[in-house]
Amino acid sequence: MRPTFNHAGFTLIEMIIVIAITAIVGSMVALFLRAPLDSYVAQDRRARLADEADTALRRMGRDIRLALPNSVRVNPAGSAVEFLGTRSGGRYRAQGGGDILDFTAADTGFDVLGPAVDMRAGDRIAVYNLGISGADAWAGETLADYVGAVGNVTHIAIASKQFPLASPGNRFQVVDGPVSYVCNPAAGTLTRFWGYDPTVGVTAATPRALLANQVSACNFTYQPGVTERGGLVSMTLNLSQAGETVRLYATTQVSNQP
Repeated sequence: MRPTFNHAGFTLIEMIIVIAITAIVGSMVALFLRAPLDSYVAQDRRARLADEADTALRRMGRDIRLALPNSVRVNPAGSAVEFLGTRSGGRYRAQGGGDILDFTAADTGFDVLGPAVDMRAGDRIAVYNLGISGADAWAGETLADYVGAVGNVTHIAIASKQFPLASPGNRFQVVDGPVSYVCNPAAGTLTRFWGYDPTVGVTAATPRALLANQVSACNFTYQPGVTERGGLVSMTLNLSQAGETVRLYATTQVSNQP
């Protein structure tokens, strides 16, 4: 006698019903999860945009605080800020023994009062830049090329130059060249340029670094200050992505005491 087996199973209709029920339950779960997931993605996107904008504005602020006094300028459109960057400075010898800086005739160097100054090839020396006609670094009137040795020096050798005005505090600054921050909303970029000839301006060969992408708008303003001893640069930067925009505003104090 052969044993019999009960082959239990399910029909095609039952399988279709299970699939339909599973799809309905999955759709309901996805509907409930979509809003939290979209909110998380949007929050993460806003955080990334805000972090990128904040990093760019902080970098600009650090650079602007090192600008040569009275050298900051903003283009009429408010989309670019330019200044002469400085690395260091010190005090020149104005009297007593040693090599003094002569303001009555062209001079070729002077002694440094205090510690040695780190000098590099291509540096320029600025003395009492006021940013006005006759004492404007952009016109080269308060700048002299450094022609001495590279390294820490206590004597600053310069190309023959008669500076127009003496500094009341006997100060000089070491200028390492112009710096520009240019915002281009059409390309969605904020770019830093440096190491170019200010009489020529930025060219295709100018060194550059991209600070921010997805820039939708920007505005830079500069107020030199009533006393001309402290200026203020205001910076507004908008970054947009997927229909959302993050707008950050920052200000940077500028020391205009030459």
